[in-house]
Parts: sequence; C-alpha cells; structure tokens
Amino acid sequence: MTAIQREKMDYDVVIVGAGPAGLSAAIRLKQLDPERSVVVLEKGSEVGAHILSGAVLDPSGLDALLPDWRNMDAPIKVPVREDNFYLLGPAGQLRIPNWPMPPLMSNHGNYIVSMANVCRWMAQVAEGLGVEIFPAMACSELVYEGDTVVGVVAGEFGRDPETREPGPAYEPGMELRGKYVFLSEGVRGSLSKQVIEKYGLSKGKCPQKFGLGMKEIWEIDPAKHREGTVTHTMGWPLGKNAGGGSFIYHLENNQVYVGFVVHLNYENPYLYPYMEFQRFKHHPMVAELLKGGKRVAYGARAISEGGWQSIPKLVAPGVALLGCSAGLVNVPRIKGNHNAMLSGKAAAEAAHAAIVAGRQGDELTAYETEVRTGAIGKDLKKVRNVKPLWSKYGLVASLMGGGIDMWLNTVGLTAFGTLRHGKSDAAATGKAKNFAPIDYPKPDGKLSFDRLTNVAFSFTNHDENQPPHLVLKDPSIPIRVNLPEYAEPAQRYCPAGVYEVLGEGAEATFRINFQNCVHCKTCDIKDPSQNITWTTPMGGGGPNYPNM
Repeated sequence: MTAIQREKMDYDVVIVGAGPAGLSAAIRLKQLDPERSVVVLEKGSEVGAHILSGAVLDPSGLDALLPDWRNMDAPIKVPVREDNFYLLGPAGQLRIPNWPMPPLMSNHGNYIVSMANVCRWMAQVAEGLGVEIFPAMACSELVYEGDTVVGVVAGEFGRDPETREPGPAYEPGMELRGKYVFLSEGVRGSLSKQVIEKYGLSKGKCPQKFGLGMKEIWEIDPAKHREGTVTHTMGWPLGKNAGGGSFIYHLENNQVYVGFVVHLNYENPYLYPYMEFQRFKHHPMVAELLKGGKRVAYGARAISEGGWQSIPKLVAPGVALLGCSAGLVNVPRIKGNHNAMLSGKAAAEAAHAAIVAGRQGDELTAYETEVRTGAIGKDLKKVRNVKPLWSKYGLVASLMGGGIDMWLNTVGLTAFGTLRHGKSDAAATGKAKNFAPIDYPKPDGKLSFDRLTNVAFSFTNHDENQPPHLVLKDPSIPIRVNLPEYAEPAQRYCPAGVYEVLGEGAEATFRINFQNCVHCKTCDIKDPSQNITWTTPMGGGGPNYPNM
C-alpha cells in the first residue's frame, strides 16, 4: 500500500485534549513566551463537549495558573457552604460528623462548578493569548522519528466502515508536529495507552485502578434547593458487591448534580453499575430531594483511582502525560482538576525551559520531578492508602484505617507505609458460575430511567458511515469466552448500552452499537479478556455535554 501523504504543520508544542490539563499547559506556555507556537487539538465537537466531572473544584491549580481569575468573569460562582457525609442503609441514613475527618477532606474554600464550562472559559483565555485550538480534530495516531514522538495525526476522515482502508471520500488529515507533544486526553486516552505500553512507563508501578462515574443534572423544586451544599454518601445500594458512593451538589438555578461512582474492581460479573445508580435515587433521602424535579442531562466517564502508587513514568522522548492521562486524581477527596491544572503548568514550564536551552524531543525530566516532589505529589501521597484499604478490607476499614493514616500524613507519618494495589480491574472480574444474577427494579420513568432513554440526554452523536471506534482484537471472544465464563459483562458495565448479546446458544451474536458511546472507556478497562480497544472516532463524534 502506498504511504499516505499528509500536510505537515510545525509548532513548538502540540497538545492533545482541551481539558483542564491541556488548556493550563497552553496558557502557561503563552504566559512564558507570547511568541511560542502552541496548538490544542480537541476530539469533541467543541471545547467542553466531552468534559464530565463532579465537580467541586479546589482552586489551588487555578490560583497558581491565573492568580486574578476571580476578576476574569470565570464560571466559578458557587462556593461550598455546607459539607455533608452520610452512610446509607436501605431505608435510612447515618450522618458522619465532619470533626473527625482530616483537614484535607474539608471543602471550605472550594467551588461547585461545571468543568465543561470552566474549560470553555479557559479556552477563551488561551485563545486570547494566541493559542490555536481546533475542536472536532480527533488525534488518531502518533508520529515517530526513530524512538521519538514528534507529532500526531489529526482530522482523518473517510475510511471504509468495513475494511478500514481509505475510501473514495478519504481525507488523510494532517501531521501536527511539535518539539514536544503533551497528551492530556483524560482517563485511558488511546494515545496515552500506546505511549505507556511502547515505553514501558508503568513498569514497577501498581496497575492503574478505575471507577465508573455516572452523573445526571436535575432541576428541582426551589423550596428544596440549597445552593452551595455538598453531600457525599457511601454504603447502600452497593453494600459488599462493590466499592463506591455518590455525590449531590447544589449549584445555581435550582439545579443539582447527582452522581454515582462504582469502583471497577468489583468481582460479580452480574453487577450492573448503571442500575445501581438508578436504584440509589430511590433512597428516601434522595427521592424526596428529586421528587417533582426533572432530569435535564446525563453522562458517564471513567475515573482514575490508583493514585500515588499507580502513576506511570510521565515522560518519554518527545512526549509527556498530563492530568488524568497520568492518573492524578485524589480519590478520597474526589478531586483531580486542581492537579490536572498544576500538571499542565509544570509541563509547560519544563518544555519552555528545554526549548530556550535549544533542546527538543528529549525526556522532560524536570516535569516528572515537579509532579512527584511538588504540590501534586504531596497531595496524592497523603491519601495513598485509602484506595488499597477499601479494595482489600472494605468500606469500614477504609473509613477508619484510611482516616487514621490521612491524619498521620498531615504531620509526615503513616500507619501503613505504602500499600500496593492488587490485580487490574479486568482481572478482578470473577466467573459467573460463582455468583448469582442480581434482580434490579425496573426504572419508573420519574426518578430512574432506562439506559437508552438517558443516553439521549447526553446528546451523543456519531457519523454512522465510519469504522466502529470500538475494536475487538478477536471478534469470537465475546460469545466464545466472555459469555460462558463471565455472562458477557459488557452488556452491563457499559453505561450507554453499547454492547448487546442477541439470541441464545448457538444463535448468540454480539452487537456493538458504537453510535451510543459516551467515551467513558469502561469497556477498554473492565473487559475480563482485555479484548476491546477504545479508539478515537472520526470527526467530533461522541457526547455533547452542555454544562457537565
């Protein structure tokens, strides 16, 4: 086959992903040198279209990047006024007082935000500084010279849906080349995954751990709305089936964010994370809040939960991993946006110094050092044992042991050293023969909804005339292996109803409804056979989140 000829554009730094990490890097590069050429490539139809986060924002990252942000009309208007923690049972709840909690768990000084809107605002700031931002430009592959990453291919269209070869309307896209390439794709980014594997960046580290976060926006009765209130819950309905919990954040305009997180290291392949979320909303405390309201948006995404032990090496020749591509979420705080911003700032400073010194295409070791020894490392190291305690010993041990360890870490001590994570989330999946199916209540259409109805509220769209971006390494595995061994859990772990098993016995077939995909990456993470690879769809396909 003839080599594909592409136009080339050269920049000082090429950034993949217009999330908080990528935009922070772009802004900082321009702050350091207005003449520096910087491009940000975003696979969503617009900046913010693929951004989904809780979110209670710790402003420390923004304070470091844009100290005057409070006077810049940022969409950060709702300070946290009340902080609640509850342990739920099937019919009631127990309030956990705030006083025994380590200071780092306090949300005083934080803000309830839409990170999609924060990123839209950051993009405006970046463009005002001269950054080029191209939405709907999915980056499909990396460009190498020898062992060095020198750029990415973006904007490819027109491959045949069946053969994946260039079709009659093929557009080859462009090579965007940089002295350095920053990957800020979010959790389980397709290019980041390739870089981690190619350069062995996770060698000697614990496997990355993940959760699945699902979120709805509700408009509720104004009489029940308490702007600035933050509520977190643990316990019911998950119980011993899985780790996880919920969040309910009251933002402005009588809206609340209602979210639910399921840790993906669960064993029972019959667990149905989406239905656990829907069941949660029928708890009396939650149902009373939502009664008379209406759901206006839905979405889902994976969350990196491995923390300090699972951070891969962050640099390879010519490339660096930023934000959630690096796994910088503080799990007990349920926060990662501040660390994403700080990582973008640190990567920009390292690249700027290297370019000024006449370097390019090498490893930005100064960035790695800053992440591990600076504010990000200090933030993550204090909480490093909470997740492994939860995984190995359950919720109560995590609350008690993790709480003690976080208190000790405030003065530089630890009760446990550094605990290690066990197997990957895919390997944690148990065999179906060892578990019983779970009978979930049917959604009532008022508080709870079926998946396909809810996916419509993610405003997801993909051009159907393209190769499916969800690729099976071996098309026979879902029916030949996963169905008899694991009851094919893809039917349940996907929060968008992408995967279906049709028919029974010898007539069973596996269907991929890739048009439904909300880009959460759960399939790439949880498939027990590791047979599904998530790749970027062509164009700006995917969800179109309004203010997630």
